[in-house]
Formats: sequence, structure tokens, C-alpha cells
Amino acid sequence: VQLQAYGGGLVQPGGSLRLSCAASGSIFSINGMGWYRQVPGKQRELVAVITNIGSTKYAESVKGRFAISRDNAKNTGYLQMSSLTPEDTAVYYCNALVRTKGDDFSRDYWGRGTQVTVSS
Repeated sequence: VQLQAYGGGLVQPGGSLRLSCAASGSIFSINGMGWYRQVPGKQRELVAVITNIGSTKYAESVKGRFAISRDNAKNTGYLQMSSLTPEDTAVYYCNALVRTKGDDFSRDYWGRGTQVTVSS
């Protein structure tokens, strides 16, 4: 299973970006999907997660500005980010709890990360 995150880039304060995370491979089902971010010298932190039935949870710092969603048919998750501030600058990683075909349990997978830079 591979997770490919894309959509990062440079954006001005107040702008928007949409991140995508596509899962590929021998996938039976995807349970939770999530986005995390990390800046140099700090621990990776949760940004948002979504369950397979659409329940969501957000970090307090992004509530009302970010929206997580997923397309189960495409095995793809999304993070719509709006009203971005320089404090949102980080490498964003996608994560998914995936059950592969032939397995009886789910495993954690991570994408490589995509850089988001908010600067004027």
C-alpha cells in the first residue's frame, strides 16, 4: 500500500490550498484517514482525521478553517485549507489505517509529506 500526498505549495496569508492523499495497492478497506503536520524541531501533530463513516475531528488551531473529507470509491482523502496563516507552514503528512486483501487486521500507513508554506 502506498499513500501519495500532493497539493502543497506556496500561498499567501489568507489564501487556500487543497491537499489530496491517494491510497493505492491491494486495499480491502480504509478505516480512518488523517492529516498531520510537522515543523522542524517540533513533534508531528494531528491536524484532522475522518473515519470510514465520515466522523471528523480537528485540532483546535484549524477548526473552522480546514475541512477534511474523503472519497471512498477513489481511496482518496482531502484537506481543504482556508484562511491560511504563516503558523500553518509545515510539512503535511497523510495517514491511513488500511486493511489489505488477505489480512485480518488493519495497519498504519504514512505518505511522504507535502510542504505547505504560507508567506507573503
